[in-house]
Amino acid sequence: MKQLVIFALLNFGALAIGGLFTGGGVSSEWYASLNKAPWTPPGWVFGAAWTTVMVCFTIYMAKAFDASDNKSMIIGLFAVQWVLNVAWNPAFFKYHMVVLGLIILILLVTVLVVMAFKYSQSIKHWSWLIAPYIVWLLIATSLNGYILLSNH
Repeated sequence: MKQLVIFALLNFGALAIGGLFTGGGVSSEWYASLNKAPWTPPGWVFGAAWTTVMVCFTIYMAKAFDASDNKSMIIGLFAVQWVLNVAWNPAFFKYHMVVLGLIILILLVTVLVVMAFKYSQSIKHWSWLIAPYIVWLLIATSLNGYILLSNH
């Protein structure tokens, strides 16, 4: 239970920090002027999706941490994931570095796929809880990539 609370605080803390950088970014003239992918969801979907993703990922991390023989490895992977997750918002919304945003998302997906494979045997069916995060990031990657390719 302790791990669940710690990972919940860290995961939702990452969202809060990211939100500080996103804040006016979505309503900014820069973002409004971008050509966005036709499959870009309405704004409210992002909050619902991130909440769902982080609830699932919190449970996933608590289970994986409990099952892990190498606590340093799982904490290291989690820390890299956390930094990349937080870094995307300022890179994209504050500094308008669309290429860097895309690189961050690709690295983040890679770290999560590594985690998914690394802990799938030890936590069995619980490993499916990382899937919403990976799927959501693949959607985010496609949106970021579309913006990169459609706005020269």
